Amino acid sequence: MTADTTPRGLVLVVEDEPAIADLVRLYLTRDGFGVHLERDGVAGLAAARRLRPVACVLDIALPGLAGTEICRKLREAGDWTPVIFLTARDDEVDRIVGLELGADDYVTKPFSPRELVARVRAVLRRAAGTPSGAEQPRVVGPVVLDPARRTVTAAGTPVQLTSTEFDLLAHLMARPGRVFTREELLAGVWGYAAHGGTRTVDVHVAQVRAKLGPASVIRTHRGVGYAADA
Repeated sequence: MTADTTPRGLVLVVEDEPAIADLVRLYLTRDGFGVHLERDGVAGLAAARRLRPVACVLDIALPGLAGTEICRKLREAGDWTPVIFLTARDDEVDRIVGLELGADDYVTKPFSPRELVARVRAVLRRAAGTPSGAEQPRVVGPVVLDPARRTVTAAGTPVQLTSTEFDLLAHLMARPGRVFTREELLAGVWGYAAHGGTRTVDVHVAQVRAKLGPASVIRTHRGVGYAADA
């Protein structure tokens, strides 16, 4: 529908409420992003495939095609562009379903536009990863994580992770055996404090474990948090 392009990269925003869409576009543009805006899910999916944005901000309740379905279709096609969901429902169902589809983060309405911009910047930092050659591969049991190439193998089998899932696993594997609280993981991986919701950590841990399968090295320490330990 509408597009601006700037050096920081193009963000696709799919939101059917004009006031919210315009506010999000205003703040992203102020921060140096280009913005392409769509009002319905079908057009949003087409724009995501056509424009290859650096990130997608998707409302969950969209006419034509839900934001969750846009994310599902992108992931099924092997497109791992960072996705942030906007949701009017402050409940665990939307959060869990959204993250299980491969979303990187979510923001609940009403939200601070400054916080949303901060979340976009955070997922892009995670997606950018570590500069090539900066770190050696990390090995814990049968899991090998290469920070430079952003790759993971479990018992020799390649594992596809979202940028957030990768950074969560990398954070844990950087200090094998060290137990991280959920609050520490939120701060270290997501870049925000506990008010963001520690349930996000639990859902992402469950997703990483499922993808690693029997080779998973993430251990739960009840009442404390998680650790990577063979």
